[in-house]
Amino acid sequence: MLDKGWINLLVFLVTSGLVLGFFIWRNRDLWQTTARMRGLGTPSREGIAGASLSKLLLAHLPNMGTPLLPTNEAQRSRLRQRLLEAGIYDRNALALLMGVKMLLMALPLALAAALALSGALTPSRAAAAGVFGIGLGMITPGLWLDYRKKSRQSSLRRALPDALDMLVLCVEGGMSLTGAVQRVTAELNTAHPLLGAEMDLVQREMMLGVSVGEGLQKLAARTDLEELRSLASVIVQSERFGASVAKALRIHADTLRLQRQQRAEELAQKAAVKILFPTLLCIFPAVFIVILGPAAFQLLAIFAQMK
Repeated sequence: MLDKGWINLLVFLVTSGLVLGFFIWRNRDLWQTTARMRGLGTPSREGIAGASLSKLLLAHLPNMGTPLLPTNEAQRSRLRQRLLEAGIYDRNALALLMGVKMLLMALPLALAAALALSGALTPSRAAAAGVFGIGLGMITPGLWLDYRKKSRQSSLRRALPDALDMLVLCVEGGMSLTGAVQRVTAELNTAHPLLGAEMDLVQREMMLGVSVGEGLQKLAARTDLEELRSLASVIVQSERFGASVAKALRIHADTLRLQRQQRAEELAQKAAVKILFPTLLCIFPAVFIVILGPAAFQLLAIFAQMK
């Protein structure tokens, strides 16, 4: 059993870790900008040592994750597809992901063994904590991939109607569809960098001889986005049957804009329900204490006089 001192120490460490993690997450953009500005100058010895340490860790992570790589080629293909949908295109991404999973599984086990050897935890509790940590380490990378995929899809959904509006204006202005895609890609790099980067890949594929519809189909496969699949189908059908691309894109842009408005209204309706629970748990108890507190003291005084 842990004494009161160990419990206080664990509570302090967990609370400090959560606060520090929130602070790092909240200021990640500022720190990335600062790191890039420092990288423009002369690298210091500490920076060189940190870079070499990170490179060494990244070099050994694929070897660590080799035992966890699936032997079935279908499973490997599904994992690679999940990485593509999350926006990770590195050829060593699968091995790195497995290495991170192995590291997240090994660290809780080592920590539990250290606590058991030091006597801070009983062997049974240390074993239970180790098993729990291993399970958490196994599912954490998958949850992170799902979160990254949903975040990318949300950003692409917001940017797609604006891109279609610019594409329609360029096509109706007399530009070819290929030239319109190039112009829209250049404009999107500033307004919507994520969609601009994906459209830049589409543009490079078009330079290799792929049509616009096929390039968008590959983009839809990389992002697993239904809106892009429907857009690719519209362009492919227009190219195949010689229909008006501008009119089809105009109708599709209006549809996507309406869907974006409906999603915004849906989130606004959900906000009223979501705010109900913090109100009940945080605000109402304080209001009840302020309102009923004096009455409770008066009732206690009355009962004391009756005795």
